[in-house]
Amino acid sequence: MRHDRKVALITGSAKGLGKMTAVSLAEQGCDIVVNYVHSRTEAMDLAERLQRLGVRCIAVQADVSKTEDLRRMVEQVEEQLGGIDILVNNAGPFVRERRLFSEYEASEIDYLVRGNLLGVMELDHMVLPMMRRKGWGRIIHFGFGRASEGTGWPHRAVYAAAKVGLVSFTKTLAVEEAPNGITVNMICPGDIRGEYKEKYIRDVEQISDEESPRGRPGTGEDVARTITFLCHPQSDFITGNIMDISGGLDPIRTVKGAAPLSGSSSPAVRNGPSSL
Repeated sequence: MRHDRKVALITGSAKGLGKMTAVSLAEQGCDIVVNYVHSRTEAMDLAERLQRLGVRCIAVQADVSKTEDLRRMVEQVEEQLGGIDILVNNAGPFVRERRLFSEYEASEIDYLVRGNLLGVMELDHMVLPMMRRKGWGRIIHFGFGRASEGTGWPHRAVYAAAKVGLVSFTKTLAVEEAPNGITVNMICPGDIRGEYKEKYIRDVEQISDEESPRGRPGTGEDVARTITFLCHPQSDFITGNIMDISGGLDPIRTVKGAAPLSGSSSPAVRNGPSSL
């Protein structure tokens, strides 16, 4: 697979699923922009590792919830690498604690919506002119399992609302930009946790996961290989899709009876996606 030195920006890529995606795209010949907020050491280590693969790689600090950070990052990438051909919007804030909507502070609502919806839209808007000039581009958004159904997610109200809004935006942008050679898709990882985010499929083939219909844990490779496929030059007929990468697992559990208050030990809902 050749990308003819395409430049890929993966937000939140110092660790986890973003890191695995950066490695996968670099192995296919893409130059890489590693983005981080606080994980500078991990970002620099990854950049050095990818440079040893023979591709250009820079690490840029930026918070996806801040417009000025996004603008600075895009300008830096354009100056140092010439532009952005592939944009993977992996980063986005997530509150792991289960909490009713009424318990959120107004500032938390704003932060979650900005980081998971508005910041993604703004970054896409900044990058689109570069892609349009070349007549080629790949944009990937991150969602959660069953996001395309617009289903409710108790204790995740703000995060879910932002991601479901992103579903509609993904489909709209895909149609608008298809004539310009730009595809837009969303991938929805299952409950991939902890160390599994940076593992390969071969590492877990013999591990049993009773909660997964597939029977094994999900890995970072499951997500990264899907993104890499969508970024292939010949994947230009695949756009506007919302793809669950979950092994068949439904991350949302039905809440029966009264909703528990925050801090409850009720198992009604899993601890949420680990795509961020």
